[in-house]
Amino acid sequence: MRGPVVLGLCSGTHDSAAALLADGALVGLVEEERLNGVKHTKAYPARSVDWLLEAAGLRPQDVTDVAYNFAPRLYLKGAMPLRHLRPGTAGRAMPRARSFLTVTRRASARLRQFGQHFPNAALHGVEHHRAHGLYAFAASGFDTAAVLVVDSLGETTTTSFCAARRTGSAIDLHSRWSLADPASLGYAYGAVTEHLGWRRGDEEGTVMALAALGDPGRYRDLFAQAIPLTSDAFALDPAWFPLRVISSRYPRLSPGFVSATCPPRAPGQELEQVHADVAAALQERTEQVMVHLARQARYRTGERTLCVGGGVALNCLSLGRIVEEAGYDEVFVPPSPGDAGTAVGAALSVHQTRSAATVAGIRDECYLGPSFDGIDLAVPRPGMTAHRPADAARFLAVQLAEGKIVGVFRGALEAGPRALGNRSILASPLIPEVVERLNARVKFREPFRPFAPVVLADKTADYFTLGQGAPYMSFASGVTELARATIPAIVHANGLARVQTLAPDRNPFMDAVLREFCEITGTPVLINTSLNIKGKPICGTPDHALDCLAESGIDALLLEDWWVTEE
Repeated sequence: MRGPVVLGLCSGTHDSAAALLADGALVGLVEEERLNGVKHTKAYPARSVDWLLEAAGLRPQDVTDVAYNFAPRLYLKGAMPLRHLRPGTAGRAMPRARSFLTVTRRASARLRQFGQHFPNAALHGVEHHRAHGLYAFAASGFDTAAVLVVDSLGETTTTSFCAARRTGSAIDLHSRWSLADPASLGYAYGAVTEHLGWRRGDEEGTVMALAALGDPGRYRDLFAQAIPLTSDAFALDPAWFPLRVISSRYPRLSPGFVSATCPPRAPGQELEQVHADVAAALQERTEQVMVHLARQARYRTGERTLCVGGGVALNCLSLGRIVEEAGYDEVFVPPSPGDAGTAVGAALSVHQTRSAATVAGIRDECYLGPSFDGIDLAVPRPGMTAHRPADAARFLAVQLAEGKIVGVFRGALEAGPRALGNRSILASPLIPEVVERLNARVKFREPFRPFAPVVLADKTADYFTLGQGAPYMSFASGVTELARATIPAIVHANGLARVQTLAPDRNPFMDAVLREFCEITGTPVLINTSLNIKGKPICGTPDHALDCLAESGIDALLLEDWWVTEE
């Protein structure tokens, strides 16, 4: 008899995604934005689900369980106003309670709606931080670890840590500690991101990059008051970050914060030093809080390895600081630490209750989406030409060494927000003009934003000081004198680089390209940025990739083994 077929869903909030467990293995993890072209889409992930079922040879009626990445009933904890009926928060206590009741109803209705697509499936709401934690640990190679989850809000939890261990075929999360809203690091970072003129929930990375140009000392005391450390965690002062109400009608920053810093910056408005200084102080405090939390997780669990999940795990500067300062032997961040990855965690949580079998295909896997092998581009779009080089890796390396900027669309789609070689734009870090073109005519983004490097794993220590692997581009690393002298294009203003270390078995084609590039130039490092343009998701289909070639300034596209250029 066939085992459980569990579909994990992230849907209705942001970053919709689906994951499927069948025959004791992860079939795949797909983010809907990559297929529908809408960045951070909250739509039901219909295309993702269709692909997963087709890949597994299944029909909707074969799904035995649907696992939702939220437990709707747990939102009710936020609908209790009494604890907030005190000076500083009383004015928002009742609106907050009503907003959590509204979210409870909507999440419950959403879960019921999922059942309409799968007539034989049992429906499960999985606690959000449990889904984050299970995925983060399952994707690691650890047998035991501390697991730290930091995000904006999961039901009413914002921060949690626990100890994890593999017990036979299952994963046991135990000794859990959690922090409830309104103490939320993700809430604070998103609020300041929006204040500085960027999209909350999307462009926090831009604020992190801007921080390198600012003076954190100017607003250091303000953020120390606004986000005070406690003996075991942190808090938010409502005088600066008002009590959360889940409604856009309620500002996330107080008038006092605005008057003490700067007026809200409109998108596209000229940047001033004050904006960089606010970003710098926010980023500094975020790093301090994250290191404090990581240390607390180590003290309380006694573990020497750490897994980190949640949206704040995308703050690579904080993760780099944790590696350096929190006292762990190794730190792991999964390829999709944000909400999309909870589709896997939710499915795994349910699968463990249905079967004693070990789930394969999660540990150390990132290429989990659709592939398009066998595509024929002998006659591409009008205005484009295509041919198949005899040795695609060598040909690509030669073009990159000559200064070409090339999109790569090969193999299975990466999970998570980082391009890891299969949906990437590659360029040489040795040619300054190339970097200028990347920002101005390819990515159409702010010139202060850095580009991430990918390096051969066995050459990492020559250029980077991180001291551990970084296969999913999760950590900001210090650089060596050799890197400063030979590839300054990948070194940000803060002297760091968000590095991807590439082992041969993870992506043999990219490994071959890097080795060929090194043979030509003497440098085993390339710029690796995502195959997309500003405001659009990473290209998930061949049509999206061809659109990127047509709409951006890349010189060519390697689509599978087809070399495509515009005439």
